Amino acid sequence: MDNRRIKKNKNKQHKSSFKNKKILKNPITLIPKRINLLFFIIFILFMILIGKLFDMQVLHRKYYVEKSTSSGGEIQVVEESPRGNIYDATGKALASTVPVQAVEFTRSQNATANEMYEIANKLSIVLSDENIDTNLTIRDKKDYYLADEKNLDKIANDLTEKEKKNKNGSDLTGSEIYEAELKRVTENDIKFTQQQVFAATLFKKMNSTSIFNTSIIATSSVTAEQQAIISEKESELSGITIGTSWDRVYAENSLTPLLGTITSKQAGIPAEELDEYLKKGYQRDDRVGVGFLEKGYETELQGSHSIKKIIFDKNGKAKEPLSIQKGKKGNDLKLTVNSEFEDSVNNIVKTELDDLITKGYGKYNKGAYAVVLNVKTGAVLALSGYQRDPDTGTINRNILGTFQYVFTPGSVVKMGTLTAAWNAGAISGIETLTSQSIKLKGSNPINDWWGSSTPMPFTTVEALQNSSNTYMVQLAMRMLGAPYTTPGQYLDDTNRVKVYEQLRKAFSSYGLGVSTGFDIPGETTGYIPSSSSDAASGANVLYESFGQYDNYTPLQVAVYAATLANKGTRLSPHIVQGIYQARSDGSPGELIKNITPKIMDKVNITPDNMDVLHQGMYAVVHGSGSLTTGTSMKDASVSISAKTGTSEGLRTLPDGSSKILTANNAVAFAPSDKPEIAISVILPDDTEEDAFNGTKANQNIVKRITDLYYSNEAYRSN
Repeated sequence: MDNRRIKKNKNKQHKSSFKNKKILKNPITLIPKRINLLFFIIFILFMILIGKLFDMQVLHRKYYVEKSTSSGGEIQVVEESPRGNIYDATGKALASTVPVQAVEFTRSQNATANEMYEIANKLSIVLSDENIDTNLTIRDKKDYYLADEKNLDKIANDLTEKEKKNKNGSDLTGSEIYEAELKRVTENDIKFTQQQVFAATLFKKMNSTSIFNTSIIATSSVTAEQQAIISEKESELSGITIGTSWDRVYAENSLTPLLGTITSKQAGIPAEELDEYLKKGYQRDDRVGVGFLEKGYETELQGSHSIKKIIFDKNGKAKEPLSIQKGKKGNDLKLTVNSEFEDSVNNIVKTELDDLITKGYGKYNKGAYAVVLNVKTGAVLALSGYQRDPDTGTINRNILGTFQYVFTPGSVVKMGTLTAAWNAGAISGIETLTSQSIKLKGSNPINDWWGSSTPMPFTTVEALQNSSNTYMVQLAMRMLGAPYTTPGQYLDDTNRVKVYEQLRKAFSSYGLGVSTGFDIPGETTGYIPSSSSDAASGANVLYESFGQYDNYTPLQVAVYAATLANKGTRLSPHIVQGIYQARSDGSPGELIKNITPKIMDKVNITPDNMDVLHQGMYAVVHGSGSLTTGTSMKDASVSISAKTGTSEGLRTLPDGSSKILTANNAVAFAPSDKPEIAISVILPDDTEEDAFNGTKANQNIVKRITDLYYSNEAYRSN
């Protein structure tokens, strides 16, 4: 019964599905129609193709032939132009770009490694390895070894089938095969002779040259004989020509370290600066400035590139290059420093340092530094530095130390302290305070440089004239809100952070402890401990007031002196006087840009209070009385205003013992009534135990530099 029902239901479903199917009317007759349509479409396409071929080969044959032969591609070749020169104030060359003969290699499209290997070997016999720096890696040597087809074939044949497969069993790519071949090169294979090392270096330079580009593979002393041999063997040295490049030559004098250096063509742009330079349009192998003037004025010294377009056909044959941009030599720099004046200042500083040591004051001395600035323009007139090793007594020039080394300034900062005190309301105009031993609870007495003696009343001017430390300490205590009244009193330093900031704000407005804006990169801003650090105690606030806490560079101290001379206007110091067009004869051309003084800050001080500072600095040199500190400068050829700094500091000696050493410093400007020059002098760690009868090297240097400057009109022409 059930089976019959199932069968009956299946029959009904079958009939239903059959009724839904569409039955085509005579389907066999439709197939030929589709085939005919397909053949018709193919016929039309063939006719279009034939028509196009007829157009190309008959109607416009000449056009397409020319197009075919010319299609290949094009590249741009960018070449570096010579760098600008650097001159002193008189036009004497300090850094010059000089043309040199160069061996150049132009890489063709079809140049093989073996061909370059053969050329390198032939050139290594002709040239001397003095023409090139041989600096090869292990990989460089292996590349040279495998460039010889015989060596490559031998290594390739030695590879096993397993070495030619990757871990998945697939064949290695060409580059992967080469890596496997490199691993097969042994240490013995690359034990090269000196000539092979030279040849490998030449090969490396050629192999790293891009197709259709030209690179210099050897420069410097390419002799006329070597040039002749290369010309004779031109057919054997494909791509090798004699061209002209340039070298950077530096004069040997005391200013040389300020110039910096440039990278080599091989080194190109330093990796850490590559992106920045590429954005400016530089090429990777451009030679760029490294440090100081070469780096600081890179944009001016770097010439503009020459750009050529080379078009080559499908066979790789290049046509005559098309000039897109003509290269231009970089601009020249003229400095503010007269080399002769600089040398004479160096002689003064070195002579006084030697004399100080001869007299027994320099056993632990660490050198001598002097900076001379033009007050009105900020121009650097001289930077003199000598570094001394106390252990050996060796003295070396250290011009960079004038803006990179820091020292304890001593009492030269007292004009800055007075400025801070006036601004804080701790003093008004000229005020008289009693110079006396400052005795605070739990601390050693703070005395003036002449020691503890009968208290004496000093005006503000006399405090500068006699360099009273205790006058400045009393001002600092007033700023703390805890004036000195009674010996043995407790120092309330609750407001010490505020007072540090008040003192440093005044000092920085003069250029102490901040960037001076010097146009040579790399200056140090000083050693300025945080006002909230553990070392920044209330006691050190007092020492800060007379220059025995923060440390500054000789350049900063000179800027401070120049700012005083300018009655509070601080200018940035600069050593470049102007930027000039380059001339073919090697001398500066027309002035492009004159470096004008830049105002960095203005001291917050009234004209009357600035006049008090000028009175005090004049009295330091021209005042009367046994405590006047700067009388050794009194008989200079023009009137000098100055402030000496002979503060004391306890130093730990190499043997572990301690000794009080002095800072024998000075700041000055001259002439007193119409200042033209400002001078700073720093002589750290002298063994001057008797300040009354000790060395006057700091004053002697100031006086002698002033006399030198006014002895020759040429020194003042810049």
